[in-house]
Amino acid sequence: MAHSHYKSFQASGRVRLSAIADIDDDHARAFLADYGENAAIYHDYRDLLKEAKPDILSITVWPHLHAEMTVAACEAGVRAIHCEKPMAMTWADAKRVKAASEASGSILTFNHQRRFLEPIQIAAKMIHGGELGDLVRIEAQCNDLFDTGTHWLDMMQFFNQEAPIEWVIGQLDCREDRRIFGALAEDQSICHYKWANGVLGLMIMGHEAKWDCAFRVTGSTGMLELLYSRPTLRVRLSGDSDWRVIESKEGLHDEVSIDRACADVIRALDEPGYKPMLSAENAIRHTELIFAAYYSSMYRGRVNMPLTYEGNGLEDMVEQGAMGKRRA
Repeated sequence: MAHSHYKSFQASGRVRLSAIADIDDDHARAFLADYGENAAIYHDYRDLLKEAKPDILSITVWPHLHAEMTVAACEAGVRAIHCEKPMAMTWADAKRVKAASEASGSILTFNHQRRFLEPIQIAAKMIHGGELGDLVRIEAQCNDLFDTGTHWLDMMQFFNQEAPIEWVIGQLDCREDRRIFGALAEDQSICHYKWANGVLGLMIMGHEAKWDCAFRVTGSTGMLELLYSRPTLRVRLSGDSDWRVIESKEGLHDEVSIDRACADVIRALDEPGYKPMLSAENAIRHTELIFAAYYSSMYRGRVNMPLTYEGNGLEDMVEQGAMGKRRA
């Protein structure tokens, strides 16, 4: 992802690479050689923050380091921080990260870049414009809650205009020690929740989901689906006898979305008061939902928001022997 971030910021024509940090100097030199750059190399990111004093910091490390590095960048006064998803490994750390950005005034964004893709933008415009009638339900399917799910839940929040979440019911099955970028991921799960505006959400994850539809959005007078396959977007509105394809040149994975995400960060620096689409304020809502779903499985019941459990219920259940290989 460091390569993706670099290329996207450079594509803006507004950014100069001043420094990079990597615990392996050979990796750092190889990265610079790939792009013909001659930036300063730091072995410790803390030294980079102290000496290079960047305007924009891109954080592309594994999730367990996100909170530590983001808080340090905020405290160092970095103007804009663009961090890879997910926010943090525990709910306490996610809140700590957001609080640090608010205290410092740093612009903090997380790379939930799929919001910028054409079919997502078209779908959101139709939903927000009332073409499906009153929003009733949003369903989704993906691989897991923490890695892929952070994108999918973020897009569900986008469709429902960042509405607060009222309650969450989650159930997980974790029979293998499956880790994605070091973070534990469940094998199967289900997450059912309700937004404060009455809309219901349902997401099914894992190898048995077997549903080509990434999202299904149901309104009082119509339905919309976003598909993993092409064509990506189709609708069935009041009066339609069958599904109708909405043309889109992009799918759900196109790399151009990262270009747009990085350009949005730069726009936030250019335009005081502009709220970037991938702000921490937006990311914190679905991040709370993830940790609430984990805790619901641990607690074995519905969790009302706001979430009070500070940890990571999935990691805690496996560590306690309540889930994982020993319980399979």
